[in-house]
Amino acid sequence: MSLKLLAPSVFEETIRKSRFIAHAAPIASEADTLDFYERVADPKATHNCWAWRLDGRHRFNDDGEPGGTAGRPILAQLEGRDLDGVMVVVIRYYGGIKLGAGGLVRAYGGAAAKCLDRAKTETVVPRIACELTLAFGDTGLVHQLLERHGVDKLGERFTDEGAVLSVSVPRDRLPALREDLEEVSRGSARLWISR
Repeated sequence: MSLKLLAPSVFEETIRKSRFIAHAAPIASEADTLDFYERVADPKATHNCWAWRLDGRHRFNDDGEPGGTAGRPILAQLEGRDLDGVMVVVIRYYGGIKLGAGGLVRAYGGAAAKCLDRAKTETVVPRIACELTLAFGDTGLVHQLLERHGVDKLGERFTDEGAVLSVSVPRDRLPALREDLEEVSRGSARLWISR
């Protein structure tokens, strides 16, 4: 399971006269990352550092800060919270006092963490698209079973023998669902993963 952001979030703090503003937002594509960056980044700022995670992929950028002191700590906050489909941009306005490598890591990672702590999130349950064939006589029992296992019905069509359902099954419930379907239908219901 992973988490997703439900809405954008912003956090601002000043550390040794440098101003850090963190922006976090949900993203659904790489094009979204560019759009979000262009919306929040300030060309007048000293640095616009960022990181994102999407569908198991990630990218980050230090925007001129010493390597590994900005983008990587931001990414670490996304990974540590198991957030996916999220981008964070941390803007820095230099205040005249150098923070050192450790101070930069703490500042960028900390700003990202505090921004994400304020954000509303939701747990994402991995799901699998499946097809289910069943006899007319099993329809009532099977529908009750699907509800009990948290299965979403996406579509239904009828044949001469019964029904074919398109369903979305929580990945961790698939083995138990198959076992229960076998039992209630006396082996006549068939569930397979859609391709």
